[in-house]
Amino acid sequence: MADLRKKLDANAPGDFFVDATCIDCGACRWMCPDVFDAHGDYARVHAQPSPDRIGRALTAAVACPVASIGVGTHDLKAASLHLPEPLEGADPAHGVHYVGFHSKKSFGAASWLIRRPGGNILVDSPRFTPTLARRLEELGGVSILFLTHRDDVADHEKFRERFGLTRILHQSDLSAATRGVEMQLTGTDPVPLGDDVQLIPVPGHTAGSVCLLYREKYLFTGDHLAFHGSGEQLIAFSRHCWYDWPTQIRSMEALSKYPFEWVLPGHGAPGRRASGEMERSMAELIAWMRRQ
Repeated sequence: MADLRKKLDANAPGDFFVDATCIDCGACRWMCPDVFDAHGDYARVHAQPSPDRIGRALTAAVACPVASIGVGTHDLKAASLHLPEPLEGADPAHGVHYVGFHSKKSFGAASWLIRRPGGNILVDSPRFTPTLARRLEELGGVSILFLTHRDDVADHEKFRERFGLTRILHQSDLSAATRGVEMQLTGTDPVPLGDDVQLIPVPGHTAGSVCLLYREKYLFTGDHLAFHGSGEQLIAFSRHCWYDWPTQIRSMEALSKYPFEWVLPGHGAPGRRASGEMERSMAELIAWMRRQ
């Protein structure tokens, strides 16, 4: 729970507030920008939620990886039962869900759930809680936990224990904590998982970064590719490239050949472009990357 004694002075007066334990992961800001924004090294409540946005602000509080959002007397438990939630604007038949329950171990990276007849896929590990585990069971369980890269593995072992799922991670990103991963990818060739899923290695941010392309429409990118905060342009994180920037440029060039409309990143808001617009945005991003 957030600590009222650590409430930041920059918060707007009211029930909702951010305290000084905030790690500025950005999750609340993209989830509910009409309530949360950035202020120095922290997030803050810049405006109390209107009645019709209280539910969304509560969802952001549940998602917060360090429980730094205070909500007064509002019911967080009820809000947690709405997660995972269908991706707004996506085709309901495709079963793409935002999971919530971000983990401090992944610096608040987002996780995503794909519900599909061939077995549900959890993309990157959220924070493990019994509430989330029960909700995942209600949605059909999890067959695969796909880990985009070494940074966002969080509570992977607990999800393995609960669901008996298969974990997937590129061999180049293995660590002592992930040596037991059941499926270890190698090389840079794409790997199909059935007819609707491709795993696309994109080394650069880390040596073993991999994207997941679902139905040639939804691209789950980890920390390889994201939208800028306002969602107006695509970005790559040059200041947070842990392996090799020229390699990441080549990976981006290869990725641009694939068709997709959605970018669903670990950090930052999900975003959509029509296919032609996405192609132009990718070309602009690659040109920017080459100038860095």
